Amino acid sequence: MVRIMIATQPPLNGLSTPSIFQLLIMSFVIFAITGCSTASARSEPIIGDEPAVKLHISQDDIDSGSLTVEEIIDAGEDLFQASFNSLDGAGRPETADIVRDNNNTIVNTRPRQDFPQNFNRISGPDANTCLACHNVPRSGGGGDNSTNIFALADRLTNVNFDGGIGDESQGSAGPNATSFMDAGLERNSPALFGSGWIELLAREMTTDLHNLVEEAINEAKETGDDVKVDLITKGVNFGSITARRDATIDTTEVEGIDDDLVIRPFQQKGVVVSLREFGVKAMNSHFGMQALENFRRGVDVDRDGVADELSIGDITALVVFQATLPVPGQIMPSTPEELAAVERGEKLFNETGCGVCHVPLMRVNNPNFTEPGPFNPGGKLQATDVDNPFSIDLTTAGPGPHLKREPDGSVLVPVFTDLKRHKMGEILNTDMLVQDGVPTDEFITRKLWGFVSEPPFLHHGRALLVSEAILAHGGDAQASRDQYAALTKEDQASIVEFLHTLQIMPEGSTKLVMSVDDAMMLSEKSGSSNNNNFIIIAASSFGIFLMLIGTALVYLFARNRGYS
Repeated sequence: MVRIMIATQPPLNGLSTPSIFQLLIMSFVIFAITGCSTASARSEPIIGDEPAVKLHISQDDIDSGSLTVEEIIDAGEDLFQASFNSLDGAGRPETADIVRDNNNTIVNTRPRQDFPQNFNRISGPDANTCLACHNVPRSGGGGDNSTNIFALADRLTNVNFDGGIGDESQGSAGPNATSFMDAGLERNSPALFGSGWIELLAREMTTDLHNLVEEAINEAKETGDDVKVDLITKGVNFGSITARRDATIDTTEVEGIDDDLVIRPFQQKGVVVSLREFGVKAMNSHFGMQALENFRRGVDVDRDGVADELSIGDITALVVFQATLPVPGQIMPSTPEELAAVERGEKLFNETGCGVCHVPLMRVNNPNFTEPGPFNPGGKLQATDVDNPFSIDLTTAGPGPHLKREPDGSVLVPVFTDLKRHKMGEILNTDMLVQDGVPTDEFITRKLWGFVSEPPFLHHGRALLVSEAILAHGGDAQASRDQYAALTKEDQASIVEFLHTLQIMPEGSTKLVMSVDDAMMLSEKSGSSNNNNFIIIAASSFGIFLMLIGTALVYLFARNRGYS
């Protein structure tokens, strides 16, 4: 017989054998520590109300490499999903909008607005979290019509249409409000999936355009003659400029872009150059959360009692989270009839001229996303402000699916846009205010990748069907719209069927193309996994608890009785 002996020792320092009660207490303490190991660490507990953001990110930690890419993305996601409150600095009692003027930012003030006038659904602050407007089909997506925002309305004191001080404009972005239509520009929130690739495209295209201008100026200086050059980058024509020998340029023939030839790919008017500019402006406008890089370190500009509401590192983390959101792909139908319609619809999409503006593929030469970017306006972190700009490879960073490199290292991005502004005709000319000098009937070409996963459609969300959105086109798109309208009902439906494949992929997907059946299975699996996370953690922790109790009981019994 094998004898199992458990050694016993006399009590140390006169202590008696631990009682079951004492061991249970010890086990419970260990259980509490292990069971809560995933909670955010903090030195001291907070009793009562607490801020949503308990730990701010240091840009120095990002620059030095002290934080991993995953930690930075997680921190950015936490900010994106945080519901900001007064202890964070939410609200902007004495601050109105942030406007861009000659590539610099100006912060406008307003007469103080305290509780209960601290929230206004039109002029803002109008929300508490990014997730409120970016949740379709999940975090980072678009928004329902119920969460539409009103661009430029943050210039107003506290709009209520009574003709009083609340309707007065405090900035340079527009007049006083006299009606709902001239208070602001109603906008449906688009998804942010793949936005890192969008910014990379815009950066490379801007660099190309600037290089063309520089070459033309140098040639004009050398020859003494005016030099005209077409502004073509990645196959997109932005008109032309004429360079003079005195190094000035004539921009009267520039099309679809500002005269500074900087492509601004964000917002429906194409007026925001980077995710960083977008984040800093949105944080102030919608939540009253003010980034110290725009509002100065240690200064409580909005006088809400909190300074440095968002650190430079916070904004960087937010940018990195958004830049690494998965790229959209294609979800294909399951029946032969539908697949045939998709194939025919894609062919007709190009034949009717839709693909001229909604360019299916654009090439990014270098998929490394650096932050801060090279074209941020004043008041935002500049590339020259950091010694070592943070860099990530978008073909590998963040959750999948990922785009793949071509043999030459470049990446083909299926964005379905040309990142150019176009006149869109009378039906879509609904704006009564001019935003950043862009004519009211001009909009940047909508990125179609993933768009069908985030209805409704168009800049104001008025189209509830894809076909309705197509038929609302006019202006530069009138000819294509008319060709679509002249098709048979079957051919129109085929184009729509093709567009319905351009979807945001299910969470956890590693493929850019999959069948609808596989997508449904993955979505169900992902949902089940998320729902069971708490159960799994709780069960694991409780198992540890029971194991500790069992061990304690065995130890006690063995110590007092022994085994043979």
